[in-house]
Amino acid sequence: MARSFPTIKEVRTFLVQGVGSGGDYHNVKGGHWLIDSKISTPMSQYKEYRQSRTSWGINVLGSFCVEIEATDGTKGFATGFGGPPACWLVAEHFERFLIGKDPRDTNHLFEQMYRGSMFYGRKGLPVAVISVIDLAIWDLLGKIRNEPVYKLIGGATRERLLFYCTGPEPAAAKSMGFIGAKVPIPYGPGEGVEGLKKNVEFLTKHRESIGPDYPLRVDCYMSLNVPYTIEVVQACKHLNIDWWEECLSPDDFDGFEKLKRAHPTIKFTTGEHEHSRYGFRKLIEGRNVDILQPDVMWVGGMTELLKIAAMAAAYDIPVIPHASGPYSYHFVVSQTNSPFQEYLANSPDGKSVLPVFGNMFTNEPIPVKGYLDVSELDKPGFGLELNPSAPLINAKDILNPAPIKSESSFGERT
Repeated sequence: MARSFPTIKEVRTFLVQGVGSGGDYHNVKGGHWLIDSKISTPMSQYKEYRQSRTSWGINVLGSFCVEIEATDGTKGFATGFGGPPACWLVAEHFERFLIGKDPRDTNHLFEQMYRGSMFYGRKGLPVAVISVIDLAIWDLLGKIRNEPVYKLIGGATRERLLFYCTGPEPAAAKSMGFIGAKVPIPYGPGEGVEGLKKNVEFLTKHRESIGPDYPLRVDCYMSLNVPYTIEVVQACKHLNIDWWEECLSPDDFDGFEKLKRAHPTIKFTTGEHEHSRYGFRKLIEGRNVDILQPDVMWVGGMTELLKIAAMAAAYDIPVIPHASGPYSYHFVVSQTNSPFQEYLANSPDGKSVLPVFGNMFTNEPIPVKGYLDVSELDKPGFGLELNPSAPLINAKDILNPAPIKSESSFGERT
């Protein structure tokens, strides 16, 4: 007789005290390049919000973590962003779909959480919360089966994972061995013609620092519009930019058609702030985007990312995930349609390689000389060992007001 598989017994959530640890990339100390360097954002049209990305609240939610314990005592763990609201959603809403369930039923669990939150969710924070739950389930499955997650989702497609680096200094990325570099564009449409000229000067400086052939990419963080993008791309054609990323609002699907019509030989990428397979369907079918960049901690987790990747593969559109550390590494090494991975520079000056999740784990794998041997991922689940000193706060103790039980349970109180 086959051994009965453990079921989900308990779901716990944790907040992360302080900054620099966990799944919220932008919840870092002041002075860090990610928040306090000149970076164009959707808020750059307002002068008072150009100085720092924290001024308009990019780090307002903070990190949170989910721990899922099975009936055999095995625990799965994952981190992401969402802070107290995320913990509230898990406790008040999503837990009901998990307790007593078979963790192998990942498609079923995702669908119930997604459909059950559709009236207020579909995108944004609710799907990001589902993502972290889903990643914790995959971590649990790997630990129960004593296999790395990548072996559960198709196995290895290579022996070495290559990385490009997103940071403020492409020359530093090149010297560290990364296969390419990406920089954030500093000025947006609200800063006028002078800002556009400064963008060209900024990218020219970096092109000169790395030579004519080293891949240089530009991250626009949803901050441009169609006319501005067409103009700045034209002004930088001589700089051999490898791709232009997330130029438009995630909701401007049709805008990418206009960009591609204006610059048919230029590569445009997006997807970091898109959610679920439904959000990616039109991007894929339109064939106006050259590379998709979902974030597995936001898009719906590994379960949904696998569906998006399958759709994209049918159109030969590469999937190169946004950041997400080891969660992305396991996905990429299992996919023939994912050629390499992004490393988001986590050091304050962006010139050295540090763990993506700070001190959350004791053994987070990081690229060395621009690559990671797949054998380093050969540990159960995602292979991450929680740091005993990680600054975690059990959310059960601080949810205020405490989650309210449904009216049907009022009579059961004593």
